[in-house]
Amino acid sequence: MLALPLILSGCSLFGEPASRQIDPPQNVEPDDLDAVQPQNGQPSPDSASADETAETVTPLTVYVKDRSGYLAPVTVNAAASNAEEAGIRALERMIEGSEAGALPEGFRGVLPAGTRIEKLTIDREQRVAIVDFAGSFTDYNPQDERRILEAVTWTLTGLEDVEGVLLRHDGEELGEMPVDGYPLDGPLTRAMGINLEVAPGASYGNSMPVTVFFSSISDVGDPYFVPVTRLVEREEDQAVAALRELIAGPARGTELSGVMTEDVEPASVTVDGDTAVVDLKDDTYEEGQPLPSEMLEAVVLSVSENTGAEKVQIRVNGSSNVVDTDNRSYAEPVSRPEHVNALKT
Repeated sequence: MLALPLILSGCSLFGEPASRQIDPPQNVEPDDLDAVQPQNGQPSPDSASADETAETVTPLTVYVKDRSGYLAPVTVNAAASNAEEAGIRALERMIEGSEAGALPEGFRGVLPAGTRIEKLTIDREQRVAIVDFAGSFTDYNPQDERRILEAVTWTLTGLEDVEGVLLRHDGEELGEMPVDGYPLDGPLTRAMGINLEVAPGASYGNSMPVTVFFSSISDVGDPYFVPVTRLVEREEDQAVAALRELIAGPARGTELSGVMTEDVEPASVTVDGDTAVVDLKDDTYEEGQPLPSEMLEAVVLSVSENTGAEKVQIRVNGSSNVVDTDNRSYAEPVSRPEHVNALKT
């Protein structure tokens, strides 16, 4: 499975149409040291250094465990002056029991308690992040090894100029993971997948991975997306295969929920420059009828994840007059979001 090809772009969350500005994470407590700047961009009247804070506080995407053990992206806020520092702040949030900042209720870090991030550098020419772990990094259960690698890889490849990740421990590059021996013979990329599962009837020898986004509910009732990489029978059109799995829904026995109905069929996906054009077919759809926002957001995330496209145009029965239940228009291509799952902390 390490060698399976998968074209993926930097992780992000659902966003607004390309002509709109993506809103910053909501529900941040005003006394939170990592709180994002006021939405109007003006200095806070009770803080003389608000301008300086606005320059350094940034939303970060971290991959952490939910109550079911799935890795899910969560948007947090932290002060960072550059991408390297942002990567360190993100990894610190992923340490179990970390005091670096709170995670939403029901989510836990995947790095062992006591782990230290000694250093993180980004080789922008090679587009690789090199992270040096120390402390209790090797103190984990064998069954958690792959999940740790997935979380670190998907978090750091969400940074600008990063497509791969190299791991070090106490200054020494790792050729394999220290507990269960997962091979690290090159930079880890999103080709390794996340929350890996095998579709019914798929064979390892003739399979390919597709990554799709299903839905779940947090402990406090907030919906959030969970990426799942599913091995399916190999076919020529990976994006269409991904949409079929999105329609098929999550595996039985999980706490994940599907976001599309079986009435929808993927007619085609074509990529033109930086835009993927998705044609869906639904015999029950009437033009202008609002479609579930969660469904359209999941389509954008899933298609962009499997094509690398920066924007997605959605058509239904040939019409681009598509709106969602939040009254957002999809008449024009929408940008792949930068951040998702901005849950309460």
